[in-house]
Amino acid sequence: MEMIVEFWSSHSESIIGIGYNALLCLIILFASTIVAKGVRRSIRKAKDRFEKLDATLVPILCATATYVIYIIGGVFILDIFGVNTASIIALLGAAGIAVGLALKDTLSNIAAGIMLLFLRPFRTGDFVEIGSVMGSVKEINLFTTILETFDGLYIASPNSVIWGSSIKNYTRNGKRRMDIVIGIAYSDSIDAGLDVLKKIAREEPRFLNDPAPETMVVSMAESCVNLQLRGWAAIDDYWPTYWDLNKRVKEEIEKAGLTIPFPQRSVHVVTGPGTIDVAEAGA
Repeated sequence: MEMIVEFWSSHSESIIGIGYNALLCLIILFASTIVAKGVRRSIRKAKDRFEKLDATLVPILCATATYVIYIIGGVFILDIFGVNTASIIALLGAAGIAVGLALKDTLSNIAAGIMLLFLRPFRTGDFVEIGSVMGSVKEINLFTTILETFDGLYIASPNSVIWGSSIKNYTRNGKRRMDIVIGIAYSDSIDAGLDVLKKIAREEPRFLNDPAPETMVVSMAESCVNLQLRGWAAIDDYWPTYWDLNKRVKEEIEKAGLTIPFPQRSVHVVTGPGTIDVAEAGA
């Protein structure tokens, strides 16, 4: 007991100072956490108030703001303990170069993520095709872009891979053209087939007036004449309209008395000298 009293009497000022500094550190950490949460909350609310703030930016801004706040808090903590922050910053700069060389792939993902946010080839909710991957954009963070495919698969693709690939955005323009192709027999009237397609186009309310729907003969195939109906629809109406029209075009073509032929092939069989049998068969 006497040793404790003696130790306290000789080191009380140092102990109180250390305790005071430790308490300040805890307060700074607590304050940094509160401020970081408040900033993240403010950024999310700002997205709802400002239409120009893309939802894609929110995760990046939240993460960046959190890192900055904690770094500032760390500098204050080091300053409390009398650490020369200027020399530490210089040391961190040198270490940062070494770490940057070691983590060049990771840093390239960050740089690619920033470029994606500034140039905005896609936004959260857009349906895109990147390389061999297709899906809806769920999130862009510092390192990866999160996609969800048609069948509900979760895909996390590095930002550098996305930035280095061709990006096909099916949502950005707000509309999309569909091409409905139907074949009729060579003995059928082409004008009659085109009239059927024009009637369908006039009666389809989901088609846009600008650009206007078109009908045309697109090719002379082996067994049929291919007619095409082209029409534009809003993104939300594209697939329901496309599926409905494929069904309706077939039904209307047959109702008009036109034929949708099967592919035909003529087979010549040589059975003996000077003898040739000819048979026709569906492909």
